[in-house]
Amino acid sequence: MMKSIAIFSLKGGVGKSTCAVNLAWASATLSARRTLLWDLDPQGAATFLLAPAREPKDSAKAIFTREIEPKKLCRPTLFRRLDLLAADPSLQGLERLLFGLEKRKRLAKLLKGLEPHYDRLILDCPPGLNETAEQVLHAADLLVVPVIPSPLARKTLDDLSALLVQRGGRHPPILPVFSMVDRRRRLHRAALDQYPDWPRISYASVVEQMGSRQRPLASFAANHAASGQFAALWEVIERRLAMPAADQGSGDLAPRAAE
Repeated sequence: MMKSIAIFSLKGGVGKSTCAVNLAWASATLSARRTLLWDLDPQGAATFLLAPAREPKDSAKAIFTREIEPKKLCRPTLFRRLDLLAADPSLQGLERLLFGLEKRKRLAKLLKGLEPHYDRLILDCPPGLNETAEQVLHAADLLVVPVIPSPLARKTLDDLSALLVQRGGRHPPILPVFSMVDRRRRLHRAALDQYPDWPRISYASVVEQMGSRQRPLASFAANHAASGQFAALWEVIERRLAMPAADQGSGDLAPRAAE
């Protein structure tokens, strides 16, 4: 059965797309899953990082009006078992379209059509609570939320959980991830000490090289510590997805990595 993992954040600049690309690679390569990365962010960072074989056409939004089937736009990447459903400029108008459609489960229905083709689907969501977020709440099996380390990290996640419930009722489990960790910073160290079981991804210059190489980190720096951290995070995600739904607590914040 296909499982959907949404990489979600209230704001940009927290390593969301970097996380999405590396988790998609881990799914396809480490778990040998048929994996699709669906880039829903108009900025298209994940699309850029996966180096598509050809330029995306102005048709990403048309999927939601059922003018074109999602599978027809999925295309292989350079990596075995990993496909990309690319973002393009048409997504700039997606929020207005979804608001006009007034169908909060359109994305969930579209994912149903992809189930025969994929085992794991990674959604790179645009930042913020918007119409796309409403769709994700009804479609995803797990929300992975990158958080910059700070003593207020847990409050940020509690506030997010409350907002999601307020806007969309029950929501998928939330898995917080400390992103862009710099242990030289006192506030980062304090947050890590406060929540030692949260997964973490360190800040490293080699991660920034993904932009110039247009490849997932482990494909060119497999032995770097950050590659191991992404792999460990994917193992946490796989364990959570394997849990019975009743044990996951579909509306609960999931603060710990090892359960």
